[in-house]
Amino acid sequence: MPTKFFTGPGKFYRGNLHTHSTRSDGDLEPQEVCRRYRAEGYDFIALTDHCIGLFDYPVTDTTDCRSGGFTTILGAELHTGAMENGHLWHLLAVGLPTDFTPPDAPHFRPVKGSEPAPDLARRARDAGAFVAIAHPHWSGLTEADARSITAAHAVEVYNHGCAVDNDRGEGFLTLEYLLNEGRQLNLIATDDAHFSTSDYFGGWVMVKADENTPEALLEALKSGAYYSSTGPDIHDIRITETGVEVDCTPAVKVMVQGHGSPMAAVGGEAMTTATLSLERLKDSPWIRISIIDRAGKRAWSNPIWLSD
Repeated sequence: MPTKFFTGPGKFYRGNLHTHSTRSDGDLEPQEVCRRYRAEGYDFIALTDHCIGLFDYPVTDTTDCRSGGFTTILGAELHTGAMENGHLWHLLAVGLPTDFTPPDAPHFRPVKGSEPAPDLARRARDAGAFVAIAHPHWSGLTEADARSITAAHAVEVYNHGCAVDNDRGEGFLTLEYLLNEGRQLNLIATDDAHFSTSDYFGGWVMVKADENTPEALLEALKSGAYYSSTGPDIHDIRITETGVEVDCTPAVKVMVQGHGSPMAAVGGEAMTTATLSLERLKDSPWIRISIIDRAGKRAWSNPIWLSD
């Protein structure tokens, strides 16, 4: 993923890519979900209700909630088949057309003979969606499960609802299994908000786009022109011949990770610029940046492939 988008044309827009309403198992009507995110300062959300027969296979229409600099991207959380642990697959599809044909998923229990998850992910991507593997820790996703999904754009590495409700909100191990096999995937932080607990306003993406429209946001998401956060902002990432330079909001630690355990870190007080050596990561084909602020909130870059 290139990093030039940080200082390139356009503007950063804050959005949540995983949200539920009363169209599936959320507690609030779609219009109220959108109102709350807009009031909280978000620029956009994707309402991703569970696309199962129990809820009449919704791709919830939120076009009437687009106003005053706030927009929405249509989408759904898709379900099918069974993972290795016997539980139902969960896949995010952001930018899904309303006439998308759902798989045979009448309820939250796997149905024998239903569409394979890799095929469903591919079909959603071919229909124009940004596809992500949802909450791999919560799902109990195995390495083989993850490897089977070849059409995903990203892995959900932070799910605020799962973090708050059952302490299973991360997905970095799943992402790095795939990165280490050469899969050029990105990452997302989300809420998975249902508004039945404090599962909202905790994880988001900052997308650099020319304008705050569904089309421009989707194009930027697919190209990797965004970063993910639970608090800090990333202003720029510059790769030099020997290291990486990071500009951000005040942080106490900035880290660079890559293939395996080698990494580099800089700690300090209210750091807004950090320079990290890539000497220990010189054999890693990819790196990613993590930032931690004094409150323990984090921000993450997408993986950067050094050969690019």
